[in-house]
Amino acid sequence: MKNNLFGDNLKYDLKSSLVVFLVALPLCLGIAVASGAPPMAGLIAGIIGGIVVGSFSGSNVSVSGPAAGLTVIVLDAISSLGTFELFLAAVVAAGIIQFILGLLKAGILGYYFPHSVIKGMLTAIGLILILKQIPHAFGYDKDTMGDEAFLQADSHNTITEIWYAIQYFSPGAIPIVLISLALIIFFEKPQIKNHRIFGLVPGALWAVIAGIVINQLYGVIQPSWQLDGEHLVSIPVASSLAGLGDLLTFPDFGLVLTPEFWIIAFTIAVIASIETLLCLEAGDKMDPYKRISPASKELVAQGIGNTVSGLIGGLPVTAVIVRTSANVNSGAKTKMSAVFHGVLLLVLVIGIANILNMIPLSCLAAVLFVVGYKLAKPALFINEYKKGWNQFIPFVVTVIAILFTDLLVGIGIGMVFGIFFVIRTNYQNAIIMTQQNGKYLVKLQKDVSFLNKASLMKKLSEIPPESDVILNASQAGFIDHDIQEVLNDFIDSSTDKNINVSIEGFDYNLKKVL
Repeated sequence: MKNNLFGDNLKYDLKSSLVVFLVALPLCLGIAVASGAPPMAGLIAGIIGGIVVGSFSGSNVSVSGPAAGLTVIVLDAISSLGTFELFLAAVVAAGIIQFILGLLKAGILGYYFPHSVIKGMLTAIGLILILKQIPHAFGYDKDTMGDEAFLQADSHNTITEIWYAIQYFSPGAIPIVLISLALIIFFEKPQIKNHRIFGLVPGALWAVIAGIVINQLYGVIQPSWQLDGEHLVSIPVASSLAGLGDLLTFPDFGLVLTPEFWIIAFTIAVIASIETLLCLEAGDKMDPYKRISPASKELVAQGIGNTVSGLIGGLPVTAVIVRTSANVNSGAKTKMSAVFHGVLLLVLVIGIANILNMIPLSCLAAVLFVVGYKLAKPALFINEYKKGWNQFIPFVVTVIAILFTDLLVGIGIGMVFGIFFVIRTNYQNAIIMTQQNGKYLVKLQKDVSFLNKASLMKKLSEIPPESDVILNASQAGFIDHDIQEVLNDFIDSSTDKNINVSIEGFDYNLKKVL
């Protein structure tokens, strides 16, 4: 594939940017509301995440914006500092910290997340999208669209919210979501998607247009079904670019010399960086061209983005899974898709906010259903199961942990299981004993530590008298002192059992060599 930012890639990037815009719009607004911030703060973060971070990023597919994983942190930070303006100053400081982390090459930490945990994170996000959109599909819009946590701000949880949605559904929402889904699936068919005319406009846009038209028709033929208020997108309206300035908020650096200010700034910087590195790794795995994104350069880009976002009233930004997934699945070729989606947020929020405010949330739920399904296809579970328990268990644990907590807590739990199975695998493969015709080969591989002591003693105790034994350490990188003692004890006792011992590949002298 050509890596030029325009040319042959332009038509793909423009098309995918439109889908990402439709996904990002409600999430930016919902995350802002869930964070206790003005709705415009979420839109600003989305614009900055697209245009600014996208421009400086080295990733071809990741998309940045306000992150659901930071909602609790943002909510607590605003409350602790006292005002939203003081919080914005902390966002600026967090951006500077991230910029410095990038210059110090801290992005290398992103390469240490186990594959099974990354896969589990993607699958969990897909399942969360599906579960969280079911209430919106029924027209029950009490919880914000950007809320990904199991315990919700409306006192319900992911499961009980679905139950309430079934009881208190809005009848007009269901035909909209079904027709929208049908349109998206139809335009996803290869023969339609690749058609030189029908393929120009993504199915998600046709779904949105259909949702607006159907809801307006309700007003004529079935007024009681028409959706309004909380059931529609709600964007602060600015009549012009100059009018947008009235919607901006500027930081207050009055607490910059206090410890609490810097604790919050460092917290935002560290959590935002972790979430970004996770998403970057996941985005590279989803990228059909398997391009590798420079992680430290991404931290620099995020630092610039957060600094700018804080200066003009935006929430903290990170690379985010949902928008990145929508970007990849919509056929994005280069990072210009992320930039274009930011431009669309800026231009359309200013130019046609009144029209965007007519979009039913049930219609956007259909778009997110499709994104969620692509992340959590049943085939993914089958593929991970085929890789064995060492991969499957951390994968499933990560999925369940994220579903019932939140992204960062779930990843932490998944990492514990992932690291355990890495250690367990290395433990099992560290010592291998084979036998043929009364001759035994005891082979020490990789790093052999005190953790392998019991296993080694058990294997040596199984060797019968009158045997020939070869102790081979040619593939061992490190042998712990405890292991050396076990081997020396075995050599000492070998004469009593008439066992002939030969030594190969040891970098030190055992007590006795026969």
